[in-house]
Amino acid sequence: MATGKNQSLAKMSPRQKMINLMYIVLTAMLALNVSNDVLNGFSQVEEGLKRSNRTITARNMQIMAQLQAFYNEDQEHGLPLMNSGNEVRNVTDSLYDYIENLKVMIVKEADGPAADVDHIKNRDNLDAATIVMLSQDTKRGTDLRMRINRFKSYISKYVDDPEKLRNIEQALSTEPFKGNTDISNKKTWEETMFENMPTVAAISLLSKLQNDVRYAEGEVLNHLLKLTNVEDLSDLKVNWVDAFVIPQSRVVMRGSKYQSQIVLAAIDSTQRPVVYVNGTRLSNNKGLYEVTASQSGNFDYSGYIEVVGQDGQLIKRDFKSSYTVIDPIATVSATMMNVFYTGIDNPVSISVPGIGNGTVSATMTNGTLTKSGDGWVARPSQVGVNCEISVSVEIDGVRTNVGTSTFKARKLPDPTAYINLGQDNRYKGGKPIAKGTLLGVNNLHAAIDDGLLDIEFTVVSFETLTFGSMGEAIPEISQGSAFSERQKTSFRRMKRGTRFFITRIKATGPDGVTREISPMEVVVN
Repeated sequence: MATGKNQSLAKMSPRQKMINLMYIVLTAMLALNVSNDVLNGFSQVEEGLKRSNRTITARNMQIMAQLQAFYNEDQEHGLPLMNSGNEVRNVTDSLYDYIENLKVMIVKEADGPAADVDHIKNRDNLDAATIVMLSQDTKRGTDLRMRINRFKSYISKYVDDPEKLRNIEQALSTEPFKGNTDISNKKTWEETMFENMPTVAAISLLSKLQNDVRYAEGEVLNHLLKLTNVEDLSDLKVNWVDAFVIPQSRVVMRGSKYQSQIVLAAIDSTQRPVVYVNGTRLSNNKGLYEVTASQSGNFDYSGYIEVVGQDGQLIKRDFKSSYTVIDPIATVSATMMNVFYTGIDNPVSISVPGIGNGTVSATMTNGTLTKSGDGWVARPSQVGVNCEISVSVEIDGVRTNVGTSTFKARKLPDPTAYINLGQDNRYKGGKPIAKGTLLGVNNLHAAIDDGLLDIEFTVVSFETLTFGSMGEAIPEISQGSAFSERQKTSFRRMKRGTRFFITRIKATGPDGVTREISPMEVVVN
């Protein structure tokens, strides 16, 4: 009948038995004089641990790739698993790198600033590990022990298998070495690890610790992979393996990244699966889905694949994807017309083919650029300073600049004076106007209405210049924008064919600038 110790030994994993055996060998070596052969033995152990670390790291990366593949197929259920996996990777990498930094510090203490962890010169140095790890000033050994304990607690919450949890706790144990039964001489974990330890041995122990950290990480990643509930497809017969490219982004903007996943797919060439897209079975047996792009926009499609396994059971797999259709488009613009006017709202249309307006953003120098409905409004600040509009879009969570355009900032041109005759009839002079119509007008107006701009100005003041019987000029001043009573009296005295001028017209625009504009010649009919 086995004793309690033998039962405990029987429950140990092969890996834990190997680690315990290594500790016994290392302890026995330390009990001897540290000969060159012993140091060489430590170097060989270190090389083996490095290879083991690379193997475990590569295996963990493969598991992460499987989690990524599951996330690509089912983002709703795959996102929390990917987030947990990335978090575990980050926490593990942090502790792994911290241990690696301790190895560098110990070797530098032994060999000097130019030391190389992979080529230790003073391998038998018994002081370096003690100085670096057990100094009362830095207490790096204590800090390492606390970090390992925190890491162990963090990792343990992901593992629900008691056997695996026990193996992790044993691998990351920070209990002091129990070989010494004298309680008065009991040492801490860090003292048993680094006190009077040859440099090469301390490095090997730290590499072994890195190995344990990666091992614990792998157990958690394996646990997360099992949560994907991926079925065992061993009952599927496959006789053909081919390579496929799965693009991550189906619209790529110049300057952004094109990403695709290149995978191997195993198929049964003797039995083609049945594919349904949006409820309709594909008419071909190659899984080729074709659709005519009759209109632009974003389009989603989904469906499922059915195949019969070797046991006669029907296996079904759902899928979903999307694509973007953009309009063929040509942009034609006159380079001489890239002008903004100060003091007014300049409407601007900004769009990027194939990209929804919700992901488009823009900024402008020398002024403000604001969103207004489906368009934008630009208001430049200074005349004579160029306005540069920069446009960016967000594709797959990454914002990318897609172009800039430069506009000249100019002041508004001068308006033209006119007499409003009603029903969009504006008298601008030079033609006869009925005397009765003229007497019925109260105000003088001014505006820019050249077909491109339609901007009203406020007339501040003006003068009328008539001529007496002797040809003398008779000026009369207005009352703001209104004809004064003296001006209207002069109109009443005019005979048919009389000409007079409206001069010194001052008008203020929406930019706040008051300017004197061209005079108007009026012919009385």
